[in-house]
Amino acid sequence: MKISQKVNQIEPSATLAISARAKTMKKNGLNVLSFSAGEPDFDTPQCIKDAAKLAIDQGFTKYTPTSGIIELKEAICYKLNKENGLAYHPDEVIVSCGAKHSLFNAILTLCDTDDEVLLPVPFWVTYVEQIRLAGGKPVFIHCDPKTLRISWEDILSKITNKTKLFILNNPSNPSGIVWDIEILKKIADLAVEKDIIIISDEIYENLIYDGAQVKSIASFSPEAQTQTIIINGVSKTFSMTGWRIGYTAGPKAAIQAMGRLQDHSTSNPTSISQKAALAALQCDQQIVQNMVKTFNQRRLLMIQLLNEIPDITFPVPQGAFYVFADFSSYFGRCFENQRIDTSQQLTEILLEKALIAAVPGSAFGMEGYLRFSYATSEKSIEKGMTQLKNFLQNIT
Repeated sequence: MKISQKVNQIEPSATLAISARAKTMKKNGLNVLSFSAGEPDFDTPQCIKDAAKLAIDQGFTKYTPTSGIIELKEAICYKLNKENGLAYHPDEVIVSCGAKHSLFNAILTLCDTDDEVLLPVPFWVTYVEQIRLAGGKPVFIHCDPKTLRISWEDILSKITNKTKLFILNNPSNPSGIVWDIEILKKIADLAVEKDIIIISDEIYENLIYDGAQVKSIASFSPEAQTQTIIINGVSKTFSMTGWRIGYTAGPKAAIQAMGRLQDHSTSNPTSISQKAALAALQCDQQIVQNMVKTFNQRRLLMIQLLNEIPDITFPVPQGAFYVFADFSSYFGRCFENQRIDTSQQLTEILLEKALIAAVPGSAFGMEGYLRFSYATSEKSIEKGMTQLKNFLQNIT
């Protein structure tokens, strides 16, 4: 069997692989403490589940329009107007099978062979592979390793006449960094000037702390809005990862093209999940605020305990539910005569020997780092970080 070279070169997801191994080990009776999950550990709110049950009972189980039901698209438009100050028509919105699918549709629609796509480091693992599937070339903008932020000068240095797209994630997975509004404004103006399309992944926009402000890059000007493709969904904000509903808002021509692609790939997202997503957007937002409050308590606990571990550093995350920490000081050391030189080796040792699951920084384009999710209980965080501190003392 011959497999297309383009597909064969795509790397498997490190985050999914680590999580799968941790689950298998747990199934085999090992008490693995997992900090690799990229999803909230809360149950989906009852009002959302009730809407899905009602949809089933009412027989809403058939095909819908490919781009999503009109009621959900109208609710998305209302959300974007109320929360982000952005005016969209339902024709400028498409609902897809999760935000990852939305990104895939956008990148495959907008990126041609050899187009250059600017990608700040660290990046979410899937961006690179989707760019490559589209035939594009990822151009990495490296960050300050201490702050995990990129400079304006570094952005300018990567612009060429082949630059087609700029992908940004705000707040960031894996770093939890919230972008400075000043640099977002500069990027918005640059995109207008150079006719660069911005894909703005805003899936973590509601999970923010310490008074941080998240501003959609499309909201700086009408011109910036015409250059921006907004990606969002219900998975993180409403703990609906398995429901698989994401959405895209952008210029009508781009949305229509994405709709044609979706016509011939997935067709419509699940009808029942669309009704659930509609209920999520219309539910009492106190549900979200309560979840964010709990995340913040966990965040502060993990920060406190990680700060007690010698020789690691990290910027305090202001968004999402991750800490991205520099463990490079442990490189060149050994555990049981095994030398550690990469974040992948360190995560494998932690999983097998310390029963702690984290994700290697190399998966996000930054060697030497590990990503820890605090989308787990305070009890697990306290036990896991203590276990981590004690185990690292064995690496000499």
